[in-house]
Amino acid sequence: MKYFIILLLFVGCSADSVKFENGDQTSDSVQITIEEGTSDSVQNIEEQSKDSITSEDLNSFKKIISDNYNTDKFKFGATLNFYQFNSSAETLFLNEFDYVVAENSFKQTIVHPGPDLWNWSRVDAFINFAKKNNLQMRVHGPIGPQSSTWAKTDTRTKEELIKNYEEFMIELCKKINIENNIKWMDVVNETIDKNANWTDTKPGTDKWENPWKQIGDNKDGIPIYIIRSFEIANQYAPNISLVFNQHAGMESEMWDKVKETILYLKNKGLRIDGLGWQAHLRDNVVLSLNKEKIDYLMSLIDWAHQNDLDFHITEIDYRMIGGPPSSLENERQANGYANVLKALIAKRNNGVVTYNTWGVYDKNEPLSHEYKYIYDSNLNPKKAVELLKNTLKNKDVTLKFYDN
Repeated sequence: MKYFIILLLFVGCSADSVKFENGDQTSDSVQITIEEGTSDSVQNIEEQSKDSITSEDLNSFKKIISDNYNTDKFKFGATLNFYQFNSSAETLFLNEFDYVVAENSFKQTIVHPGPDLWNWSRVDAFINFAKKNNLQMRVHGPIGPQSSTWAKTDTRTKEELIKNYEEFMIELCKKINIENNIKWMDVVNETIDKNANWTDTKPGTDKWENPWKQIGDNKDGIPIYIIRSFEIANQYAPNISLVFNQHAGMESEMWDKVKETILYLKNKGLRIDGLGWQAHLRDNVVLSLNKEKIDYLMSLIDWAHQNDLDFHITEIDYRMIGGPPSSLENERQANGYANVLKALIAKRNNGVVTYNTWGVYDKNEPLSHEYKYIYDSNLNPKKAVELLKNTLKNKDVTLKFYDN
C-alpha cells in the first residue's frame, strides 16, 4: 500500500503538468498560483485569540483527509513521544490524527543499546497504542546517528558493532512484520551529510556521529551497514514498506548521492519502497518559503515517483528561535508548513505521499523554546493549523514565498 504526501515544487520538466495563473501552462489541469511576498508587502494577520480557532471549528485533520482524499495514497500524521502517553498531548493527537510515528522508541539506543541488553517496553507500548486506536504507524530510524553510548565508544570493534546492529535489526524486523498497523519503516536515517559525505564517527561519545560507518565500505564505496540493513529488512520484514530517510535541506550534491545509493541498492536486487525527507525547517534559513528550493523539492518528488518510490515528509517542523513570535513570524511559519503540504497535494496523483509533523505542540522551556510546532505550549492551535486545514479542505496549491 502506498501513500502520497504532496509538496508544491515548481519544476519545468516535472512529471506533473502545471498551469500557472498567468496563462503559461502545460497539458494538465493542476492550477497553481505563486504569490511573492516580502516583510514589507505581507500584511500582518491579527493574531486570533486562543479560543477563536478550535478543532471543532476546523474539523480534525483525519476527518478532512478521509472526506477529501484517497487515504490509500495520501496520509497526514504526527509524531508522539513515549512520555506523552496518557496526557493531554495524547488526547489532542487522537482527536486529530490517525497516522503516528514513534519519536525515538524504535531506535537501537532504546531497544538494544549494548550486548545482552534488550528493552522492548516502548516498542510494545506504541504497537498496542496503534492497535487500540486503529492507527497506522511508521517505524522511525532504527539505524543511524542516534545510537547508544556503547556503540559510539571509540574502542568499539567492527565485529562488536556488526553483531549488535544485525541482531537488533533482525529481531526488530521480525517483530514489526506481523503487526498490521505498521506500514512503513525508515530502514536507515541520516546517512549522508549536506556536503555529500557519509555521516561518520567522531572522537568521544558526546557528539552527533554515526558509529556504524566504522564497520567499513564495500568494494564500491557504499557503507556496509546500509547494504546489510536493507538486506535484513528485505528478508525479515516483507510486509513493511521500506524507506530511505534523509535529513538536511535541498543540497543537490547530497541528494545526487542519495539517489545514486538508492539506485545502487535497487540494482543489487534490494527492495526500497520510499524516499523520505525530514524537512526540519528554520525561519532564519529560508527553505520552504523560497521558490528555488521548492522547485528542487518538486523535482525530488518526481524522481521518487519515476523510480517507483513513495515520497514521505517524515519529520516536518519550523523553528522560530528567539522570543515569542510576532504575527508576521507566525504567518511565515504557517506558510512554511503549508507550502510543503501544497506541493504534495499537487503531486498526489503521481504516487504515494505522506506528511508527518515532528511533534505536536511547543515545549514550554524558556531557554530552548523554538516555537516550532503547529500547536502552542497550551495545546491551542496556531496559525499553521488553520492554514493547513484550509489547504487540505480546498486542495489549495497556491504557494506563498518571501524574499528573505
